[in-house]
Amino acid sequence: MSDPKLPTRAEDFSEWYNQLVLRAELADYAPVRGCMIVRPYGWALWENITAALDQRFKATGHVNAAFPLLIPQSFIAKEQSHVAGFSPELAVVTHGGGEKLEEPLVIRPTSETIIGHSYAKWIQSYRDLPVLINQWNSVVRWELRTKLFLRTLEFYWQEGHTAHATAAEAQAETLQMLDVYTDFAVREAAIPVIPGRKSAAERFAGANETYSIEALMGDGKALQAGTSHNLGQNFAKAFEIRYLDQAGALQYCWTTSWGLSTRFIGAIIMVHGDDQGLILPPRLAPFQAVLVPIFKTDAERQQVTEAARRLRQELAAAGVRVKLDERDNASPGFKFNDWEMRGVPLRIELGPKDVAKNSVVLARRDRPGKEGKTAVVQAGLAAAVARTLDEIQQALFDRALAERRRKTFAVSAYGEFKSAVEQGLAYVFWCGNAACEEKIKAETKATLRCIPMEQEGGEGRCILCGGASRERAYFARAY
Repeated sequence: MSDPKLPTRAEDFSEWYNQLVLRAELADYAPVRGCMIVRPYGWALWENITAALDQRFKATGHVNAAFPLLIPQSFIAKEQSHVAGFSPELAVVTHGGGEKLEEPLVIRPTSETIIGHSYAKWIQSYRDLPVLINQWNSVVRWELRTKLFLRTLEFYWQEGHTAHATAAEAQAETLQMLDVYTDFAVREAAIPVIPGRKSAAERFAGANETYSIEALMGDGKALQAGTSHNLGQNFAKAFEIRYLDQAGALQYCWTTSWGLSTRFIGAIIMVHGDDQGLILPPRLAPFQAVLVPIFKTDAERQQVTEAARRLRQELAAAGVRVKLDERDNASPGFKFNDWEMRGVPLRIELGPKDVAKNSVVLARRDRPGKEGKTAVVQAGLAAAVARTLDEIQQALFDRALAERRRKTFAVSAYGEFKSAVEQGLAYVFWCGNAACEEKIKAETKATLRCIPMEQEGGEGRCILCGGASRERAYFARAY
């Protein structure tokens, strides 16, 4: 029943990732090239992500709704930069019910247009504002190069869409949601992220400003893990989203949109995983602990299994997401390796000697071998498990932050910059000129990831042209 070992991350990070997604049963390839099937274990992880985000959205006053999958093609064309940005990625339906449609329908790549059309009908007065709606759905973007979770033709996400009376309110909303994503990434996923502003070249099509959270993966590449867009009045003017203000004057609304997708699962895999497989942060893991009974004889089986079932009930009653592995066609060693591959944060080993001593052995996924093993008494096991899970959560964040710091290089010479982006993040002064940004991308394959919200102040020289600069930015090669 043994599988060949994964490629190591050092040997072939890309193939390590591909095989891990398949062998941990997170996802599989679909019959349509570029699409994915999310398997139950992967969907359970996504459900925990959605629950953590949904709770945060509702706490900030947002409500959920659902908008159609099919959008009239004319809607997409109404906002010029939007259509220019998305046209190459559109999937278009031209026939329905065996007949050619009067107007082609686009399978939604994002919902600003259909929601803008609806908001124009629903918003009449300042009393109708703000409108704070989110939806959970899938979207289709016809990507040429695909990779499970990171970039697929169809992917799952949430997209928030809000309308406001003033520019200041829309900007506050945009930054609030960036903060929500940052808090989620840090607290739930144990991923340190850099919140910042995108350059004009990297903005969402139709936005005045785009903000993102950027994370560093295990191979030194960056990943855009969530985005928040201030759309200004661009979509409001395209779709006539207007309201009567308190003075009775007709005004255009100010709108925002923001989203986080299943590519975040890819971030979790690449930030925390090791050569043995996944390492899932306890707060998001489908199973936080797995109980593995160990026995040789039938008498031992009965004794150990009874104790294991009792402990499973105690842990479940205490709110621990626990799995009791009672497979009779797999050895304990196979089970250990299998659950390591799947990234379960904590393994609980229970054999006849442990039963006799009223103890169990806890084995931490983030600390291989004897270093991660501790014997604890069965009385109060739930408290010990909860405490250990908290320690694992913090340890994963601390390790990821240390790794990001190790691979972040504050450089001032272009030669040093080229070396830096081969290893991780380059933190440099940039003049703000799009020509410099484009030349850097052409010469190094590194893109401007974000201009961080927290700036250290002072002045410097642009990493490329040497022009005066007051802002630092992060550049990296990216997914």
